[in-house]
Amino acid sequence: MNSKEKKIGFVGVGRMGANMARNLKEKGYSLSCVNDVNEDAANSLAEELGCAHASTLAEVTSKSDIVLTVVTNDAAMESIFFNSDDNLFQDSANTLFINCATLSPEMHVKLEKEASENNATTLEGCMASSITQAREGTLYLMIGGNKEVFEKVKDLLDDLSINLRFVGEAGRAAQVKALVNMVMNINTAALAEGLGIGDALGLDLKMLCEIFSQTGANSRVLETDAEDMLERDHECYFSAEHAAKDSGIAIDVAENAGIHVPLAKATLSQFQKMVELGLGELDKSGIAELTFRGRGKTS
Repeated sequence: MNSKEKKIGFVGVGRMGANMARNLKEKGYSLSCVNDVNEDAANSLAEELGCAHASTLAEVTSKSDIVLTVVTNDAAMESIFFNSDDNLFQDSANTLFINCATLSPEMHVKLEKEASENNATTLEGCMASSITQAREGTLYLMIGGNKEVFEKVKDLLDDLSINLRFVGEAGRAAQVKALVNMVMNINTAALAEGLGIGDALGLDLKMLCEIFSQTGANSRVLETDAEDMLERDHECYFSAEHAAKDSGIAIDVAENAGIHVPLAKATLSQFQKMVELGLGELDKSGIAELTFRGRGKTS
């Protein structure tokens, strides 16, 4: 069966989830319902997309063949899948859950096991992109789980993404995503320090960025974050709070493998400092507020 013939529900319709839902609606998918702890946001999106606002998690499952979850962390996943009063596994036989948050690998393994016991299935849909890509259907998706399950919904995943990689069994995509974000976060912190030093030396920072781009200092983060650091424009696409969470997951993965990661730990401490200063909702580029002389907590 083509995925467009199936009913699709969403749990978690913040900036990423809502834009993924909008993209699928525009591409002809049948959206059954949406649910979020922010009921006003869920109700507004339901009206926009012409689908139901599910008041309970069990209702999402009952109305859907496929449920995409886009929530914040392991604790949120525990609450939507394992809450004794209301959860997505209630009467979930033959339902597929595609879980798109950055979670610990252990959580994905736990979800797959519990789904199997309920005659349901799961996939990891780890995303390495931001809000704009969610809206346009150009996410970079790393998929983990059962390969046969993946093949059955590859058409749906293709419509969410511009690059799609099946990584391996449950937990593997989460491991890869943790390493992606660990390296990205380290690069972001390093760029902020380099530009902060350049600023203190009185260098032309636009010139410095151009030279970085032509040398070994080049990085994807230079392209996406440098101007925002210079302009102090930290509109959130990937928050400092999420950067801290994801660096923490990567450190746990590393330590479980017996690998020491001093750079990841130093970067984590910087993002944790942002959260402590009340800057956790800024984009990760806001780490420059800690490295440029004369800056500090923004209003």
